[in-house]
Amino acid sequence: MASPLLLCILLVVFGNYLSISAAGDGGQSFVVVSTRSFQTQDVCSTSTSRVTRRPNRAGAAVPLVHRHGPCAKSPSTDKPSSFAETLHRSRVRADYIMSRALRGRGTTKMQEQEEGKVSMPAHLGTSVDSQEYVVTLGLGTPAVEQVLLMDTGSDLSWVQCAPCNFTDCYPQKDPLFDPRKSSTYAPIPCGSDVCKRLQSDHFDNGCSMNGNGTQSQCGYRVEYGGGLKTRGVYSNEALTMAPGVVIKDFHFGCAYQQIGSDDKSDGLLGLGGAPESLPVQTSAVYGGSFSYCLPPVSSGTGFLALGAPTNTSGFSFTPMTPFMDYATFYLVKLTGISVGGKQLRIPPKVFEGGLIVDCGNIISHLPSTPYAKLQSAFRAAMAAYPLIPSDDDDDDTCYNFTGYSDVTVPKVALTFTGGVTVDLDVPNGVLLDGCLAFTESGSDGYVGFLGNVQMRTLEMLYDARGGGLGFRTGAC
Repeated sequence: MASPLLLCILLVVFGNYLSISAAGDGGQSFVVVSTRSFQTQDVCSTSTSRVTRRPNRAGAAVPLVHRHGPCAKSPSTDKPSSFAETLHRSRVRADYIMSRALRGRGTTKMQEQEEGKVSMPAHLGTSVDSQEYVVTLGLGTPAVEQVLLMDTGSDLSWVQCAPCNFTDCYPQKDPLFDPRKSSTYAPIPCGSDVCKRLQSDHFDNGCSMNGNGTQSQCGYRVEYGGGLKTRGVYSNEALTMAPGVVIKDFHFGCAYQQIGSDDKSDGLLGLGGAPESLPVQTSAVYGGSFSYCLPPVSSGTGFLALGAPTNTSGFSFTPMTPFMDYATFYLVKLTGISVGGKQLRIPPKVFEGGLIVDCGNIISHLPSTPYAKLQSAFRAAMAAYPLIPSDDDDDDTCYNFTGYSDVTVPKVALTFTGGVTVDLDVPNGVLLDGCLAFTESGSDGYVGFLGNVQMRTLEMLYDARGGGLGFRTGAC
């Protein structure tokens, strides 16, 4: 008879994945993956996608894809960034958000520690350069398809509008939205409550006259940390989420002037928590809740859905609050990390700053001690593979998998307030281009970010009424 102290190893083969779980001393857990899983596929894998869309009470669900992936309706023509470029953009976005939060406040210990780090100019939006996921929606009557970047770190949605010449608008693959051809389009009057709210939320851009000079129109502007500035007329229109699901009186920016970076999309869909965002605008119907599932790597299809499901038994919830007094940003508290089934020894106090949940940021940012512990444990578990020398001061963890058909990757799990433990997808939720998709946010106790790599294959449910963030594994 085998001794109960003997190590028991279970092997389960699924597609390109080989899960190895060890019960006993150490309780290690690894996954063997094909190196092909790190590469973007040439053909859209919608037919073999793992999407298990939950039934939504109002049916407002749309497909969601990676902007560089083969499933994108109008794939981006710019090449995917290298990991170094991605890391730089991720840090710019994170630093910029913190510059907004710390601007105009009394000096705190955290601010003193990070004063030299947060040096981005005080603009109004967040960098759009790091955003990767898009949805296709219909705008106007008749509905015209618009491919929009999805961002939980932004509130005001906008699209480029006709007429707009090449000096004022950047080129996009789809035709510009022409409000003159829509029977439901209307500019928002300058003196309306909706327009006045733009001023209090720092999105206003004065007033302008319409073509015949008889009505004063509400102007908007958003300036992003990445250099893009968008200006135009704050407008009212019909937004088609799905066949038969039309949101009337949707407020958005009809952009007639773009300055800065060329982002190749038709516009942006804001999913933040401020009044201008889509979830808040539709809260009377959908309760302010929404969810999405970001597909693995960039070969599959996920979804974006408004409203909470009638049955949330498949979700694990952790409390969610606004970040400081900024309604835009969603904050959760991390309490622990495990690598290969082993819980890392990290003092709880270092997590006090919490994590901003930001689907527009690619890489997750952790305070100094948690990041160092994670990096050390991950490198130890991946010691069989050669590290790529790094010129980065942070000594990034990137591997050379040349010559390997399969690699063994340790599972990484994040634990949040309430004991909610989420196993990240392997390799899509852990590695990006063969690199550990985490970086350092700042000193212990400093605010971190939960990036979109770690969200992949999870359904992320933002439950506005319940005040929680729900996780459902294997959703796409």
